[in-house]
Amino acid sequence: MNEPMYCSQQIKIPPELPDIMKQFTKAAIRTQPPDVLKWSANYFQALANGETLPVKERLETPVATQKTDTGLTPGLVSVLHRQLGTKHEVSYNELFEKWQGLCLPTERLEELLRVGSFDENVEWLKFLSLACSSLAGNLTQTMRVVCEILTHDPEGGAARIQFDVFKELYQYLARVDGNITQSHIDSVFEYLQYHVDKQEGMVHPRNFINEECPKLDGA
Repeated sequence: MNEPMYCSQQIKIPPELPDIMKQFTKAAIRTQPPDVLKWSANYFQALANGETLPVKERLETPVATQKTDTGLTPGLVSVLHRQLGTKHEVSYNELFEKWQGLCLPTERLEELLRVGSFDENVEWLKFLSLACSSLAGNLTQTMRVVCEILTHDPEGGAARIQFDVFKELYQYLARVDGNITQSHIDSVFEYLQYHVDKQEGMVHPRNFINEECPKLDGA
């Protein structure tokens, strides 16, 4: 059976298509999804619904301090924050949907939820900080990643966050760790408060990375 013949005048390409495909291709290259077809389906669904796209802001190099190869990276945690960070709490179903949209392993999500003792409603910033801890070698590195994701400073800037947010998340992670005393936590806060008072209530990573600051992991 002969195939029908078409001339160029009969083939109409939607004017939006070239730009859509160009943006899609750039997004796929930046994000490097392990399952391109699955990620593509979630990309176009989010695009059609006017939702935040499951796309990294930039191409990442491997994270040397990551404890295990779970596929999770700071860039992907940042994507999740852009998608879910407007809420204090998110449902398990919401989190699962976005997690799956980035082709991340379900068992890793379940492990984080178990360690954090979360139920059907997940406190977003606490989950974010716990996810960051799985990428870092210690609490100092963890809180640095947290600051870099939560900051409103431009990339490469001071990565400042509100001290109240820092205290809440550091204290939470210290409690999950189980080996850091409250007196040590208080000594960290006391040291940082001196700098925070000069910085309009903000804390910088350089403040707690400073050698004079008590070690965040209590060591």
